[in-house]
Amino acid sequence: MPELASVIAMLGWKLSQDAIRRMRAAQFDIDVGTQYFDFVCEYLAFMLHAADRIAYRALAADQRIAFTTALALKLAEVVEDNRDMLPVEPEPDRCRRHFIDLANQRGGEYADFAYDEKEGPDFGFRRYFGSRLLEIVPEKDHAWVIDQIMEIEAPEAVKALERTLEGLFAPADEEHRPRRESHIGE
Repeated sequence: MPELASVIAMLGWKLSQDAIRRMRAAQFDIDVGTQYFDFVCEYLAFMLHAADRIAYRALAADQRIAFTTALALKLAEVVEDNRDMLPVEPEPDRCRRHFIDLANQRGGEYADFAYDEKEGPDFGFRRYFGSRLLEIVPEKDHAWVIDQIMEIEAPEAVKALERTLEGLFAPADEEHRPRRESHIGE
C-alpha cells in the first residue's frame, strides 16, 4: 500500500499545481505563500478523502485502512517537502502536522457526503470543498470560486484519480492485454 500511496500522492501534488495554474489563468488570485500553501493542503485533503471513497469500493477493509493511512502520511510528507512555498521557514515537521490535522478534520466533515461510483463526489462533497477554498481566496474571487471548484477543478481531479486508482487497484493476476483491432470480414 505504501507504493500505491506514493503514486497517488505525486498525482495529487501534480493535480494541485495544475489546478492553481488553471485558476490563475481564470483570473483567480492565489499568491505564493500562506494562501498557496493553504490551497494545496485543502486540495490534497480533498484528494485524500476522494481516494478513500474509491478504495472503499475496491479494497478489503484492512487494505483500505492501510492504503488511506499510507496516503495521508505520504501527502503530509509531500507538503513538508514543499514547505518552501511559505514565506518564512517553519520549524521542522510543522507542515506535516498541519496537513495531518487538516486531513483528520476534513475526514469528519466529508463523511457527511456521498461518493457515487458513476458520478463521483456528490454536490455537497464538491460544494464543501469549494467552501473551504472560499476562505482562502481574496474577497474579489468569492463570487466564482465555488463554481470553479465544483464544475472544473473537482471533476478534473476525480477523473484523474479514478483512472489512476482503477489501474492500481486492479488484481495482480488480471491480464492486461491490449485490444486487437478487428477488421471487417474477420
